[in-house]
Amino acid sequence: MKYGQMKKKERDLKQEIDRWFQQAEQIDEEEDETYGSQRRGDELPEWVRDKQKRLEKIQEAKAELEAEAEEAAQAPADPTRTKHEAKPTGVPKDKAQLNFTDRDSRMMKTSGGYIQGYNCQAAADADSHVIVAQKVAPNGSDMHELTPMLKQIRTNLKRQAREISADAGYSSEHNLKQLRRRHIRAYVANRWQKDSARVKRLRPPAGVGRYVREMWQRLRCASYRSRYRLRKQVIEPVFGQIKHARGFRQFLLRGAKKVSGEWSLLCTVHNMLKLAAVAG
Repeated sequence: MKYGQMKKKERDLKQEIDRWFQQAEQIDEEEDETYGSQRRGDELPEWVRDKQKRLEKIQEAKAELEAEAEEAAQAPADPTRTKHEAKPTGVPKDKAQLNFTDRDSRMMKTSGGYIQGYNCQAAADADSHVIVAQKVAPNGSDMHELTPMLKQIRTNLKRQAREISADAGYSSEHNLKQLRRRHIRAYVANRWQKDSARVKRLRPPAGVGRYVREMWQRLRCASYRSRYRLRKQVIEPVFGQIKHARGFRQFLLRGAKKVSGEWSLLCTVHNMLKLAAVAG
């Protein structure tokens, strides 16, 4: 390094170091004003540091789970409940969980394991891939989400969908009955009917309802030509673009209301990009 360069670099480094110290002093003053001069701001919450407070927090959470179980037991019979789901007893199961920092979220099983989070729903137009309905649910099962999504489609578009395709997670006697009642041509796979190449070889188990059996027959007759095959090229790219192109892998906020707003914003951005591409 030349002597002239050394003098210039020395001056530049001194100015940068002085600026760092000024910023540090400013931050210290702001944090003292916010948290107090004896606190850093990153201390553990009181209920974590104090075992008595922690005991009270656990008792509060325990009572909340008990109240939820009691409410579920007293609620009217849920028509979407399958025969495999036990009737609510009013007593929480030992494996029932509650998150202390985000009580609306739930433990959910994913392809990559279990996560604490939310279930994001979206319905998209087959031609434009524009999202026409969206929702966030604190439940890992999709079974209860089909009817609310149908209602939202009708509200947003001022008319009901003529045709809809959904995967096996939405298949139930109640859901298929609701689709029939709304005069919607549906293609909803059953759990034993996911692979179209195996459709002709598989039969529905004994005891399934009328609407489930009729749906099985519809997909079986069409086999690989069924319009159900189009589902993966309608909705899967939408989630793929949000996850990979947008880089969205986890919510930044907590609580059902804030998370719903965050998901709504992501869906809006997706739609704006789709519309901009068409306009361009």
